[in-house]
Amino acid sequence: MTQKRNRIEAFEYVRGIRAAGPAALQQVGVLKVGCRDARRVLVLLGGREGAAGVFRHTARALAGAANDLQVWAVDRREQNFADLSGFAQTPEQATEYYLGGHYQAQDAARSTFAAQWGLEVLLEDLRRVVRAAADGGRRDVVLGGVSVGGSEALLYAAWDFDGIPGYRDLAGLAVADGGVRNAYTGAGMEFDLSLEAAKGWPAAIGAGAVFENFTSTTTALGDRPESASVWFQLAARHALADPDGPAALADRLPNAFRTDDKLTNVGLFGGLVDAAHAHPSYSVQAGHLDDGGAWADQGPTRLRTVAEAFAGPRPGAWLWYTLSRVMLDLIVAIDFEETVLTRLLGLRLAHAETIDVPLYAFQCGLTNGTTGQAAAAITAAGRIPEVSLFSDPALTHQDVVYAQWENNRFLRTVSQFLRELSRRES
Repeated sequence: MTQKRNRIEAFEYVRGIRAAGPAALQQVGVLKVGCRDARRVLVLLGGREGAAGVFRHTARALAGAANDLQVWAVDRREQNFADLSGFAQTPEQATEYYLGGHYQAQDAARSTFAAQWGLEVLLEDLRRVVRAAADGGRRDVVLGGVSVGGSEALLYAAWDFDGIPGYRDLAGLAVADGGVRNAYTGAGMEFDLSLEAAKGWPAAIGAGAVFENFTSTTTALGDRPESASVWFQLAARHALADPDGPAALADRLPNAFRTDDKLTNVGLFGGLVDAAHAHPSYSVQAGHLDDGGAWADQGPTRLRTVAEAFAGPRPGAWLWYTLSRVMLDLIVAIDFEETVLTRLLGLRLAHAETIDVPLYAFQCGLTNGTTGQAAAAITAAGRIPEVSLFSDPALTHQDVVYAQWENNRFLRTVSQFLRELSRRES
């Protein structure tokens, strides 16, 4: 009982940097899990579509394995645009609210101020989270992320905060299936932006292309920025509330997902995230549909774990509105050095070669080894004292955060990295 009283699981807000836009939006959400008097904090960032809830399982597993650890998962400030109020209602009411056109979608024409929310704003917000986690120097902070979140963690370390390198705030870095340089090449993603494009893109963003809809269109769940988020979250709510009931969303799904086969609520949700059918970036290995349209659990990830993360209401697992300016800045900064383009966009990557904290890197099947190659390259080019590299090609990009401990080499090895880091510093 004493141990339970000494643990925390709460969602709170940290005041961010003052930037363009309403005062109510100048904050970031943080899911905090772990020991109240922890000496260490692991701060985590999700991928381009990853909100704080994506790490609920990860945080519980890591904090449960260490008595002196808290895990903080970050909701970037743009998640404040999301109207998540409907998910506090019943699944049926939420379905009518979101699919009946009652919710408040964010209008890009009224949000042009967010065209100025690029990597600088994101990292300044993150610095306030890191400093809050450090608690005046009483705790050591490791900064990490999955996919694009891993890129942002490394860029934080290299960033110049008014003459102070970002890595000075940190005891270590932890990257999973992402990073900088050629980290994404193995997944078929290469970035080459011309000077002309870099000059023209900010103008297009300022003219109204504030949010991107990449996740929605890639998953074929719609063409609005928030379409995929809404569908995944609704399906998760029904799967949890009435798993064996007939699929309430079956007749309302986009045409690409319609089927004449019988489905239960949990079967429909499982089909949306099943690695055998879904996009590799958004899928898990959690089982398969049985002949009756229900879900048969099998694989490293439990479908209920995924549904609990997706269901919300806050924090949810999905970032509704990904900022085009952040994605532009990440592409420009991918070489992890100061260039004509980084200087053009005001990206202060002055300290990439002087980072001197240990680095952990993990790669799964999506990046096919290039996450590790990139981690080794930045270690060789700078002062990082050591890199701890692990891989499991059998895991999907999403299994990394959702697979169970016994099947999840990421959870076990990052936990080991954090323990060894603590021993070296004590």
